[in-house]
Amino acid sequence: MKIDFNKNSDGLIPAIIQDATTKNVLMLGYMNQEAFEKTQETKKVTFFSRSKQRLWTKGEESGNFLNLVGIQVDCDNDTLLVKVNPVGPTCHKGTDTCWAEENVQDYGFLSTLEGVIESRKNNQENPDSYVASLFRNGINKIAQKVGEEAVETVIEAKDDNEDLFLNESADLLFHYLILLQAKGYTLDDIAQVLEKRH
Repeated sequence: MKIDFNKNSDGLIPAIIQDATTKNVLMLGYMNQEAFEKTQETKKVTFFSRSKQRLWTKGEESGNFLNLVGIQVDCDNDTLLVKVNPVGPTCHKGTDTCWAEENVQDYGFLSTLEGVIESRKNNQENPDSYVASLFRNGINKIAQKVGEEAVETVIEAKDDNEDLFLNESADLLFHYLILLQAKGYTLDDIAQVLEKRH
C-alpha cells in the first residue's frame, strides 16, 4: 500500500473511520506515518492529535477503542478508509458517531418498513391499520398469515407469472417482518444468526 504522507506540509492525511459491520462513518481523524504504523502494529486506531501535538490512541482514556479490521487508501494515495469494530461510543460527547447518529445496521427501505411496523405495534388502537389489527389479534393470527403467504409464494414460484411471484414474495416478507416484531426481534437479529452460520 502506497500512502503519500508528504502531500501536506504537516505530514498528516485524513483517516475516515468506518464501522466494518454497519458501514456507517464514525469519525474523521488524521494520521501521520508514525500513527499509521502504530495502528497496524497494535490493531488499535491511533491518530496524530493536532490539539495535543502527539500520537493519540482512540480510547486510551475512555476505553472506547477502535479495533482495526482493515485499511484502504484512496485513488490519490492521500486519504485512508479505516474499517473498525468500535468498543462503545466513538465521539467524545458520548454518541455513536461524531455526527450524533446511531450506529445501527441499515437495511434501506426494509429498515424504514420495520419502523412503520413498530409504530403500528405500539399504537394498536388505530382502527384503520391492518398491521395494528394483526397485533390486536395476537401471535397465532400473525403466524397464520406468514404460513398463508409462504404457501402462496410457493404456488406462484411454480408458475410463470413473475409479477404474481414477486407480489406474493413481498407479502411474505412483509408478514414475516410483522412476526419478527411480535416476537420482539428485528432483521438485524436474523442477520446476526446468518452471519454466525457463515
